[in-house]
Amino acid sequence: MLQSVIVVLMLLPCVCGKNPAIQVTLNDKGLQYGKHAGTDWIQEKLERVTFPDITGDVLGFIHYTLTGTRVKQCDLPEPSVQFYPDAKGIKTSISGLNIALTGGWTTHCGIIHDGGSFDMAVFSVDVASVVELGNDTNGHLSVTSVKCDAQVGGVDVQFHGGASWIFKPFVKYFKDRISSEIQMNICSNVKKIIENLEQYLQATNVSLDLDRVLTFDFPLTGSPDVNVSSLHLGFKGEFYNTKTHVEPPFEAQPFTMPDQQGYMLSVGLSEFTLNSASYALYSAGVFQAVINDSMIPPGSPVHLNTSLMGPFVPELPKMFPGLMMNLQVYAREVPVFSFQPDAVKLSFQGAVKAFAIQRNGTQTPLFKLNVDSEFSSKVWIAGGRVKASISMDNLTLTLAGSEVGTVKIDALESLVKMGVKIALVKLNNQLSEGIVLPRMKWAQLVNSVLKVEQGFIALASDAQVLLTDGGFD
Repeated sequence: MLQSVIVVLMLLPCVCGKNPAIQVTLNDKGLQYGKHAGTDWIQEKLERVTFPDITGDVLGFIHYTLTGTRVKQCDLPEPSVQFYPDAKGIKTSISGLNIALTGGWTTHCGIIHDGGSFDMAVFSVDVASVVELGNDTNGHLSVTSVKCDAQVGGVDVQFHGGASWIFKPFVKYFKDRISSEIQMNICSNVKKIIENLEQYLQATNVSLDLDRVLTFDFPLTGSPDVNVSSLHLGFKGEFYNTKTHVEPPFEAQPFTMPDQQGYMLSVGLSEFTLNSASYALYSAGVFQAVINDSMIPPGSPVHLNTSLMGPFVPELPKMFPGLMMNLQVYAREVPVFSFQPDAVKLSFQGAVKAFAIQRNGTQTPLFKLNVDSEFSSKVWIAGGRVKASISMDNLTLTLAGSEVGTVKIDALESLVKMGVKIALVKLNNQLSEGIVLPRMKWAQLVNSVLKVEQGFIALASDAQVLLTDGGFD
């Protein structure tokens, strides 16, 4: 268990080509908070921990087994945890760890068999360990134990029950044997647990199919960057069309995260990530829809009926009287997001094809309009929720073709703008309620702030560790 304590403390900091589209930085404040939370958690759990049996012999003829060993009391000092640039990783050390243990003993010497209970004190344990962080060719985070030193100051054992008095002369041999065994096993078990963690990391997915349309790839783009005050990770952060998995015709641009030492961690999201999603959805044909009259609110002054479209298309009621219509709306180009200081911009170039529905169900093309629009959005965090508001910067209609003569573009443009503004009012009401920040099983973000920078969004936040997973989906 001693080695397990050391390893858990050592691993707490791990929260774990192309320019990264997502950047994550763990600052020293987060590292130290993780150390405190981990120490408290371990102290609480130690009382319910049992240890593997310890067996051995002394002088070659007295054989013993210590079984059912558990922690009676633990003096767990505050460990030292720091970023360690020399090994591109984390250095952890504990000095003066003392543990009182209790359990049962059995022994035999020739025909003599006996047993009872024991109390053991392991004191002045010092451990220093260094873990190197890296990445493999598939973009997984890798961890390697590169250094471990352990010293056990001493062990005191007292046996009770049975004929334990027979073995009192040999207690000093038990002490030396157990002290040596504990000291030898600490670092070997540290290495073993790090190897198990490495196997787990290698088995984790760095690509996730979100649905039938989108796949999200998030491998590391390079080795972790470690300095004396922070750990920095860069991730690909790219969406693909699940079926074609084609790269978009643009690349992630480099960006530099602002220094956020006052927070535990910070996350940067490039506009590339959103634009890769937009490209994938466009390639999959998602940005298209058919609008018919049943989708128009009953109280609307305009309905999709050729006889009611005279104010906008004068010849239409004469050429095709009393017919229902539908509109095919689609994106002409990939919608483009851009992050600018304090604003998210969206440029959408679309088209609308109008059709008359004949009595036999066939559709007759009427006219085609190009729609060029730009929108701006403010994004912020309040009350633990991500909130937003959207406004229309510009919307322009142009006639791309007509089979029914003149189309009054100015009148149609005013109508469309009014409809978009009404829709934005409803949308902004929903956005003002916000979306709860993502929560992990064992932690949640608190004191979070979000700022839109040139080319990326920066989130700075503290975290609160939760000792139970109650309340999580």
